[in-house]
Amino acid sequence: MKLKQLTITILTFCVAAFSGMKAASAASFSVIADGLDNAGGLSFSPDGNLYVTEAGIGGSGACVPPASGQGDSLCYGTSGAVTKIENGKTERILTGLPSLALPDGTGAAGPRDIKFDTKGKPYVLIGYAANPTFRDRNLGDTDLGKIIAPDFKTNSWTSVADLANYELANNPDGADVGSNPLGFVIDGNKLVAVDAGANDLLSVNTVSKNLQAITTFPEDVLANPVFPPSGTPSNEPAQVPSQGEEVRSQFATQAVPSSVAKGPDGAYYVSQFTGFPFPEDGAKIYRVGADGKPTVYADGFTQLTDLEFDPEGNLYALQYANQSAWKGNFDGSVIKIAADGTRTTLLSGNGLESPSALTIGADGAVYVTNRGDRPGFGQVLRIENPKSIPEPSSTLGVLAIAVLGVGWLHKKRATQISYKSQLKSFKSIARSSKTAIRSL
Repeated sequence: MKLKQLTITILTFCVAAFSGMKAASAASFSVIADGLDNAGGLSFSPDGNLYVTEAGIGGSGACVPPASGQGDSLCYGTSGAVTKIENGKTERILTGLPSLALPDGTGAAGPRDIKFDTKGKPYVLIGYAANPTFRDRNLGDTDLGKIIAPDFKTNSWTSVADLANYELANNPDGADVGSNPLGFVIDGNKLVAVDAGANDLLSVNTVSKNLQAITTFPEDVLANPVFPPSGTPSNEPAQVPSQGEEVRSQFATQAVPSSVAKGPDGAYYVSQFTGFPFPEDGAKIYRVGADGKPTVYADGFTQLTDLEFDPEGNLYALQYANQSAWKGNFDGSVIKIAADGTRTTLLSGNGLESPSALTIGADGAVYVTNRGDRPGFGQVLRIENPKSIPEPSSTLGVLAIAVLGVGWLHKKRATQISYKSQLKSFKSIARSSKTAIRSL
């Protein structure tokens, strides 16, 4: 199994955390939206309203094979949407967007992120999570794997950039071909996006187009990796050591970029979503400066899905889960990283589970899409006045110690889906609290 394919398979989002962690105090939060289908990115428009993407539940249209080549096919529909949250009410203001998912609606690729430029013009990034070769051949004319510019008034949109086709034509990292755009940031007249499937950071000018890769990200080599026990359910059974098999002391794994934010210094900061065996404490945040070379800004995280700077220069990192996927606990965390490197856990568990994205409001509150891997159960949380525990200070760019708390508040939810479906669909949740995710 090729490394990048395996990571895409688990990424439309998998999980992990730290051992020996200091528990975080529960922050105060409220649920301001509920019932979303595979909720993704969220952003405030200049008029102060909050918008969130929904990847949808696929449909009964044509299908493509999953990135790993194993499991059920991903089938097409137009169930993707953008939802507006205003004065406690939710309204789907852009519908009919492309969506690709497993038969049960999990593992969805579709609208993944939304941003507004300084004039209030919206842009929406649409994921794909498969080999681009199959997109046009199997699905026909679709905007999966693209960035679009929507018009909410007419429920229509135009294509701005085709990231999936760029991967097919150029394959910047030289590995297996795949595309799964997950997040982007607006930088003047440029849209800068991460493609987890392609393992790269790209830029496109909204006027002159000129889509091009800025950089790709390196493969990781794990020392003394911890694997799931023999017989553990897996979408890639060949990756689970059999009973009596000698465990390798070093193991190559392909982590992929999951989101990007522009820092106060003008550089791009990119979160990392690690690949199998999803090492706890193994995810990094990269800094990409003017030279286009990624350097480690901070590490010691697990399965990061989003980043955001506040006006004071603090960086907020969102952790999809606090333990390796095969351990069955999907409590996530919001971690604040101050400019001096001090880390603070704002919320860990206590209702936060498999979160997919965050943004900072003008009110200083942190807004998070919760349960981002589930059709019909996605939420938007507003975390207000969080009481948190500072972690020991560390220098950015240097190994840091654990920052997460672990909770087991949601062990047998009626909303959970079978573990087998979770792994096969890349992004579902398991019965008996044995869950694993596939995002973006």
